[in-house]
Amino acid sequence: MLNPRLDDLPGYPFARLRALLGDVAPAANIAPMIMSIGEPQHAPPPFVADVLAKSAEGWAKYPLLRGTPEFRRAVADWLTRRFALPQGFIVAEDNLLPVAGTREAIYMFASIAIARKDEGARPLVLVPNPLYHVYAGAAQMAGADPLFVPAARDSGFLPDYLALPDDVWARTALVYLCAPANPQGVLAGKAYLTALIEKVMAHDAILAVDECYSEIYDREKPVGILEACAGLDGQRGGAEAARALDHVVVFNSLSKRSSSPGLRSGFIAGGKRLIAAFAKLRDFASSATPLPIIAAATELWRDESHVDESRARYRAKFDLAERALGGRFGAVRPAGGFFLWLDTASAGLGNGKESGGEAVARRLWQRAAIRTLPGAYLCPEDKTGPGADFLRVALVHDEALLAEALPRFAAALSD
Repeated sequence: MLNPRLDDLPGYPFARLRALLGDVAPAANIAPMIMSIGEPQHAPPPFVADVLAKSAEGWAKYPLLRGTPEFRRAVADWLTRRFALPQGFIVAEDNLLPVAGTREAIYMFASIAIARKDEGARPLVLVPNPLYHVYAGAAQMAGADPLFVPAARDSGFLPDYLALPDDVWARTALVYLCAPANPQGVLAGKAYLTALIEKVMAHDAILAVDECYSEIYDREKPVGILEACAGLDGQRGGAEAARALDHVVVFNSLSKRSSSPGLRSGFIAGGKRLIAAFAKLRDFASSATPLPIIAAATELWRDESHVDESRARYRAKFDLAERALGGRFGAVRPAGGFFLWLDTASAGLGNGKESGGEAVARRLWQRAAIRTLPGAYLCPEDKTGPGADFLRVALVHDEALLAEALPRFAAALSD
């Protein structure tokens, strides 16, 4: 018999999109543009290929789940530099592990974070809505109930976890947060993160922060959750940051930062007891990253020049979108990430039969051969939720392609 929890999993966004567009022919004589998937299209820095070639002997060896000391030091050093952490706050041998991208780690971590808090009540996992569906799937398969907390306009597009009543927090085992947010592109400020850490500590829960978009931002550098943890020492004394770290993990990868999704390389960092527990689970349930990939990843975490260049290109793409859309369709320049989160209701583009995002996605595919993702598909299967009237558009293609496609996008929605 199959695990019945599988039946409770929401439909995966791209399966739902295929069903939506299955009977729609794209506009003829136009090369299709796939703007539904957040897959970076920039070329990785050339040294990646060089490092992989020089490390080729590693393909003949079993890799280690903990990676190499060089990798762990490179990530610890990067975290310390990037988030201005005190020296020694993140210890390479205690506070981090390599992972295969972040999806696997985000999913697996729920298995160690979720425990029944009292008899008779299933634990809760707090999940932003819209969401990365792995958060909900991880909660359900680990035997918890996901609680979808709206991240809509009235809460600044961040989930208002702090407004939840104490009886909800009493059942909460794990809290997922994506910062900068996917799909809305908003940044979580230090005050928000600090308050959330304090709430999690007060209820002996764990905060898991997905920071995969942390290095793609417009003007303001995003605050990191480790930065917020370290800042507690200045408020309450030297032991508070260490205690906070025991309730926090952060995930990041090279997929977005270094335009290297095919490497499937990232890390998890956090409190020593959490990382030790996760390492124990991975001994049973995970594949290790091959040594040549670990070597390439080590060099990518040491280098910032390619990240600066990539970030400048994303800013140029935001400029293109501003010129082409001119604020129409609810277009707002994102503070972080590389998605436009368009409000179809504000432009009156719904048709009454489908959610606004669904109607517009069908129209764009039919009229302009541009594939986008309805916001409803980033929510549980509910066409009235906080994503129903929105559309996610990924600005990942090179500037020349976007300069051609964005005016076509606007024209398809203008009548």
